[in-house]
Amino acid sequence: MKPKALVFSGYGLNCEEETKYGFELAGGTADIIHINDLIGGRVKLSDYQILAVPGGFSYGDDTGSGNAYANKLRNHLWQDFLRFIKQDKLIIGICNGFQILVNLGLLPALNKDYGRRTVALMPNDSARYTVRFVDLKVENNKSPWVKGIDTLSIPIAHGEGKFYADKEILRELNKKKLVAFRYFNGQACKYQNFEANPNGSLEDIAGVTDETGRILGLMPHPERALFFTQMPNWPLLANQYRRLGKKIPQEAPGLKIFRNAVNYFQ
Repeated sequence: MKPKALVFSGYGLNCEEETKYGFELAGGTADIIHINDLIGGRVKLSDYQILAVPGGFSYGDDTGSGNAYANKLRNHLWQDFLRFIKQDKLIIGICNGFQILVNLGLLPALNKDYGRRTVALMPNDSARYTVRFVDLKVENNKSPWVKGIDTLSIPIAHGEGKFYADKEILRELNKKKLVAFRYFNGQACKYQNFEANPNGSLEDIAGVTDETGRILGLMPHPERALFFTQMPNWPLLANQYRRLGKKIPQEAPGLKIFRNAVNYFQ
């Protein structure tokens, strides 16, 4: 039986289709569910193994990115979330979804203190909405989401992605190895002639997990890098593969994250 993923929708989230497709392409099944259908009891969170909060601009980010959506979840579905977390299940928040999980206090949830907010995602140092590919280096390889991944190149699309925490929290994150991804100067950055850190994140942090490793949040969009031809340098890479007599791949690095989630339950 294929594992089932629930992909949240409603009030400005706008990456549901791509996120759903990522799980299905990886071999799972996925449903796009409006938050009100969960609140109204028409759908049960307990029927799913994976929970995804996708990117977008929930509530227009008018009260801070992800803040209003997080409050709606806290006010109506908090106990459902806590029960979900206690089971051997997976949660991912991508871009606006990451902001929502941070505002909920589900990440990094030091000492498994779920609900206490300790980090923030601030406006980019450039004060601009930035869309480009970035390179990520995996640090928390104990998380099932990043199993077997060392580096990957996927795109960002955000105006408030600067990871911020005080020095004590940063020390705890590093000590407990809860940093999932850091920006680094890899192949995509060099090809685009961009600096590694796109938003000024402290210590180049692009994503974190909770202490179980089963909850992951990241600013870059893996669902926008599922196919080889989505990569910014794919024509160059394709030519290099041809010259070496190698088969040109069809998949891009982002699919690995979805495949890891599906494989976790198989």
